[in-house]
Amino acid sequence: AYLFSGPRGVGKTTTARLLAMAVGCQGEDPPCGVCPHCQAVQRGAHPDVVEIDAASNNSVEDVRELRERIHLAPLSAPRKVFILDEAHMLSKSAFNALLKTLEEPPAHVKFIFATTEAQKVPATITSRCQRFDLRRVEADVLIAHLAGICEKEGVNINHRALALIARAAEGSVRDSLSLLDQAIAYGSSAG
Repeated sequence: AYLFSGPRGVGKTTTARLLAMAVGCQGEDPPCGVCPHCQAVQRGAHPDVVEIDAASNNSVEDVRELRERIHLAPLSAPRKVFILDEAHMLSKSAFNALLKTLEEPPAHVKFIFATTEAQKVPATITSRCQRFDLRRVEADVLIAHLAGICEKEGVNINHRALALIARAAEGSVRDSLSLLDQAIAYGSSAG
C-alpha cells in the first residue's frame, strides 16, 4: 500500500493514476501513456483500476463492498489497483474494517491512499503503507509549466502575468491551471 499526502492540487491523485498505469503498462518505458492499458487508466475506464472517493464512500458498508471486490482476480492487468482519494475522510470504523485486508493483502492488489490530511489517517494504516509527502510546486516551476501550456495552445501571455498566476496559486498546479483558464477567458473576452 502507498500513502500520498500533501496540500491540494499538488498531484497526489495524478501520481496515483501514473502508478496504476505503470503497474500494467505494455510499453517499453512505463508508464508509456499510449498503450491500451495506460489509455484505459487515463480515461477512467480500466476494469482493474478502481478509484474511490472516500469522502462520499466512507462507511463500514462501503469498505465491506470494497473488500468483496478485492478478492476478484484482475481481468487484464497483472494487479488490481485501488485508489482511495481523500482517504482521511474514511470513518474510524471503516479504517478498522480495512485494516485486516492491509495486513494480509491478496498478492494481486495494490492500494493507494491519497490525502490532504495524513494526520487523520490512523497510525495502524500508515504503518502498513509506503508514505510519500508531496510538496507545493515552486513558483518558477509553475511559471515554466504554464508557459509551456500557453506555447502549445498558441496563447500569447507575458511572463509577469504568469508570475502573478503562479504566486496566486500558492504552489498548487491545479489552482494555477484554473487561474490560467480564467485569465485566458477574461483576456479573450476583453478583446
